[in-house]
Amino acid sequence: MIKAVIFDMDGVLLDTESLCFECWRRAGNERGLDDADEAYRLCIGSNTNDTMDILHKRYGSAFDAWGFYARTGELFHIVEAEQGLALMPYVTECLTALKEAGYRLAVASSTRSEAVHRQLSAAGIIGYFETITCGDTVKHSKPAPDIYLKACESLHLAPEDCLAVEDSPNGVRSASVAGLRCVMVPDQIQPSEEIRALAWKVVEDVRGVAGLL
Repeated sequence: MIKAVIFDMDGVLLDTESLCFECWRRAGNERGLDDADEAYRLCIGSNTNDTMDILHKRYGSAFDAWGFYARTGELFHIVEAEQGLALMPYVTECLTALKEAGYRLAVASSTRSEAVHRQLSAAGIIGYFETITCGDTVKHSKPAPDIYLKACESLHLAPEDCLAVEDSPNGVRSASVAGLRCVMVPDQIQPSEEIRALAWKVVEDVRGVAGLL
């Protein structure tokens, strides 16, 4: 029996993925990289340590991965400060329906704690969540299971008692390996056959999550 629903943040709760995609493209153009958008797709759902590994594998050990990543963050903060971040469609309706139905809610995001708390607060939805587990609290984030195992522990629940809501292949892999059922709500990346097999369900938007429980 599902007792809690654990949400990824970027691309599920907040419309950050399209902005990140553009920031990586711009930072790549500044450094003469014409495939930074492809690199970003590989990094979706990964924490900082794993992102550095992916960038070094793609561009070589001499590549200034930290400098590049810092620049994408600078560009992101500029746009965030100017425009704010929008909620993904139907997020408030979904969270309200789940809360009223008695489900416990949590967040498991690969993003740093400071950014997660700031962005959820600014969006007005942080109060829905009982616990928030972030990428800088685990050594390896998605697709490793660590972050979902820690999120379950924060709720004092077994993985089989929790449902994950994810938008990325790495997120689906992470939740699946951790032993959670996972609903995928695709954003930037559509599910492959592998990911469809791992996901419990694939829905068009978060409205479909409450209807599954």
